[in-house]
Amino acid sequence: MMESGLLLKGIGSFYEVLTESGEIVTSKARGAFRREGLVPTVGDRVRIERKEQGYAQLCEILPRRNLLVRPPVANVDQLLIVVSASAPEPDWLLVDRLIISAKRMQIDPVPVLNKIDTADETIVKTFLSDYAAFPILSVSAETGEGLDALRARLAGKVSCFAGQSAVGKSSILNALIPDLHLETGVLSRKTDRGRHTTRHAELWQYENGAVMDTPGFSMFETEILEQEELDACYPEFKNAFPCRFPGCMHLSEPDCGVKPLLASGELKQGRYERYREIALDYQTRRKHRYD
Repeated sequence: MMESGLLLKGIGSFYEVLTESGEIVTSKARGAFRREGLVPTVGDRVRIERKEQGYAQLCEILPRRNLLVRPPVANVDQLLIVVSASAPEPDWLLVDRLIISAKRMQIDPVPVLNKIDTADETIVKTFLSDYAAFPILSVSAETGEGLDALRARLAGKVSCFAGQSAVGKSSILNALIPDLHLETGVLSRKTDRGRHTTRHAELWQYENGAVMDTPGFSMFETEILEQEELDACYPEFKNAFPCRFPGCMHLSEPDCGVKPLLASGELKQGRYERYREIALDYQTRRKHRYD
């Protein structure tokens, strides 16, 4: 009898699968996978068949909704983009690029402000204003503040945590799942930059879903975005009037529908300045895509 489940971890040809009944079953991939060029990936929805003796057999990989390459994980529902309210100083451009990467893969981006127990008011103000169009969360892995709202957000979903090193991704996961005992990064006194500690792709069962810690700089899309695709990654643009020219980049074009959002405050200046940098980068890459 076939059972459906979520692939949590793979070692060699053996895989840990979380079944719909909540049991974790060690399964061995069928040999045909290698011949067919199929590689089971963490996050895959799979079908397994138990045997009277030995390991269960991983028989089928169900169609994927999305697939990240580094770290390798499939069917991600949401990306928790963690920034620090104190140190290290937030890389807001990285946050914006991660949001674009997530939305391009039909993953919900959720900006999370950690370390609010030691918050810098300027950072908090920027976070709350620039990302008001998203389902933002503010937490402290140290004191537990805001973790109940985060738990509710994670329930029943496959979620990945991303962001700069030392912002507290592993600390948040340790606070949510104490038995994990993940190694946490520490800040260099010279550079205020963290040492990355996560080493492999593995999902951990949590609240009828699963969570993963990821390297912070590994999720960027290499695909070149057209202007319409980039616009779709900015929910603030939904309230813009139609631009005069198709494919408007919202830079120096006349009768641009996005510019009035700056005057009204619906689009914050910092978000717009970072958008300009990203838009110009894609413009350059489009021009040279066939070089």
